[in-house]
Amino acid sequence: MTATTAPLRPDAGVAGRFLELARAATGRAPAVRLRAWDGSEAGPHGAPVVVLRDRGLLRRLLWHPNELGLARGYVAGEIDVDGDLGEALRRVRAEVAAIRRAPWRVRAGLAVRAAALGLRLGMLARPPARPPTEATLTGSRHSRRRDRAAVAFHYDLSNEFYRLILDPSMAYSCAYWPEDATADLAAAQHAKLDLICAKLWLRPGDRLLDVGCGWGSLACHAARRHSARVTAVTVSRQQHAFVAARIAAEGLDELVDLRLQDYRDPVGGGYDAVAAVEMGEHVGAAEYPAFAARLRDLVRPGGRVLVQQMSRGAHRPGGGAFIEAYIAPDMHMRPLGATVSLLEEAGLEVRGVEAMREHYGRTIRHWLARLEAQWPAAVGLVGLERARIWRLYLAGGAQVFEDGRMGVDQILAIRPEAGAQ
Repeated sequence: MTATTAPLRPDAGVAGRFLELARAATGRAPAVRLRAWDGSEAGPHGAPVVVLRDRGLLRRLLWHPNELGLARGYVAGEIDVDGDLGEALRRVRAEVAAIRRAPWRVRAGLAVRAAALGLRLGMLARPPARPPTEATLTGSRHSRRRDRAAVAFHYDLSNEFYRLILDPSMAYSCAYWPEDATADLAAAQHAKLDLICAKLWLRPGDRLLDVGCGWGSLACHAARRHSARVTAVTVSRQQHAFVAARIAAEGLDELVDLRLQDYRDPVGGGYDAVAAVEMGEHVGAAEYPAFAARLRDLVRPGGRVLVQQMSRGAHRPGGGAFIEAYIAPDMHMRPLGATVSLLEEAGLEVRGVEAMREHYGRTIRHWLARLEAQWPAAVGLVGLERARIWRLYLAGGAQVFEDGRMGVDQILAIRPEAGAQ
């Protein structure tokens, strides 16, 4: 047996026993170092250290041996990382994938050994309570009432907290670095807003509808830089209050009509341009055809529609168990091609698609750096549990875009002139 696959000492404690189980399944040295509540530590020196602080984590994983169980343990502080959280996530994911690729006989034997170890460590008990920061929405999915609750859970967290992590424009969506690798986040967000306005061909006096306007970055940019007349819609009360103050402070009252309402409520029509920037993810699968048809109906013939939206594989359409439980409940994403088809089926003519996946990884890393640099202030605003949630969310989010497990695209479409179709 080689040095990389030699068994750990039998006296290596809880940490050594767990890593030995992983090594038995993968046939290779552990990817992370492990430190357990009994003081034991095992694994390669110099690697990120996964810290098992509480054996309650084992009971969580017995009942939820998946992403949700691990997420709950992290949020509750039962498991932590000493070192680079993003690198630890990458290595743990690779380790789990290697275990899943192991022959079924190896995995069956591993399960028996893990169960025996769990018995000795007191795994067989009721799981710890789930963290109080977990979302508990009720009612029919994507009913207006539940959608308001989902939006409030995510976006009404704290305007001051979002101000900590976002750039001064308060753009909470993928930025754009066209060429300048040295540009900062604020410049990249400005470039993204310019790109959207250019694709929409905004001219002075044009009417723009901003569906899901967030903290007003696009609405104010389009009014201030292009003299567009903007109707901005949000269902978030905190965002509405923030944008209202922003409009007043920037003297844009004559150009921006801000509305606190659902996108399904009446908002006029005949717009020269309509934008939905990372809002379609919150619409729902069954509801998306009606959403796409509404975008078509709201824009005038010959007018332009820009949808910036995240995508993921057909077999993983949601945001993932962690995202839906702690960040954005009821999210739904689909492959890019499926969204393009839905827009075309609604009567829009798709004119172009620009993939921005690499830009999102970079955007999120900027947000994470800002969070880490202002960690005490973040904890003071939202509490330690929620600050840890966002640390995990941003570290993991940057990876999924960098690894190609999720994408984000700008889809430009027009409503054809009468008789064009």
